[in-house]
Order: sequence, then C-alpha cells, then structure tokens
Amino acid sequence: MNVFLQAQSQGGIAGFLPLIAILAVMYFFFLRPQMKRQKEETKFRNVLSKGMRVVTTGGVHGKISDLDEHTFVLETENSRLRLERSAVSKELTAARYPESAKIEEKKK
Repeated sequence: MNVFLQAQSQGGIAGFLPLIAILAVMYFFFLRPQMKRQKEETKFRNVLSKGMRVVTTGGVHGKISDLDEHTFVLETENSRLRLERSAVSKELTAARYPESAKIEEKKK
C-alpha cells in the first residue's frame, strides 16, 4: 500500500504542462473562432443599408426601409416592424443569394 501512496512528483513546470496545453486547445478551438464570428456579425450589422433583404433571428423575412443608429424598419408583406440591428441574422439580397432573387422574379 505504501508503494501506491509514494508516487513520484514531477518537478516545477512539468506538472502544469497538461493544464497549459488544455487551456491553449480551448482558446484555439472555442474562444478564438467565437470572437472571429462576433466580429464578422458586428461588421455585417454596421453595413446594413436601405433596400437589403434580410432575415431576423426570429425568422421574419423582409426588406429594410429605414435605418437609425441602433434600429431599423423592416417591411414585410403586411406590416412594418421596428427592430434592433442585433436582430438581423442573415442577408438575402440578389447579390448574395441569386437563387432567391430568381424565385422572387418568377413570383412577379
């Protein structure tokens, strides 16, 4: 029983290497991509313009008709909604998704 209790202790920094390696892996696989994604979303929300077709995080499709510093007005088929810029999920304009523009042209 004494043999099991007398494990050799690793000296100094060698004992912390696995912990440092785990933290480095977590940073490069979890935190860094998330920060990059947030930066891209913020950049996208700052370049919103009138006439862009967007989808909100709630799934509402529409066209931006008015912009303020923090909000925008989204025109849908039957209504106008004032939403925060952070509510935009993705862009659906013809330049970005030409296949959705072709479908809209066929409807008209």
